[in-house]
Amino acid sequence: MKIVKENVDINNSILFTDEYRGYYKMNKILPYEQVNHKKYFSYNGIHTNTIESFWAILKRGFIGQFHWVSKKWLQSYLNEFCFKYNNRKEKITFKNIIIKLFIKN
Repeated sequence: MKIVKENVDINNSILFTDEYRGYYKMNKILPYEQVNHKKYFSYNGIHTNTIESFWAILKRGFIGQFHWVSKKWLQSYLNEFCFKYNNRKEKITFKNIIIKLFIKN
């Protein structure tokens, strides 16, 4: 809860999760909705599939690509995976990366 309070705009956010019990107390600090996978995987277009996909890719990358991740470089690894995931539908070339990273529109 401390990490969420420090990093999330709790006045303008809603937390959507699966039925993992670890999230139950979050409704004390922000609105909370749960997608019950035993009944459905999407509720009115709300689902957890995208974030679950991201975590699976990140986990496979840490285990299969890097094999070990140090705390010192953790944020850099996360930044790389976020960049790749957020641009997964685009053709990634060196030129496109330079434009995205260094040229602001």
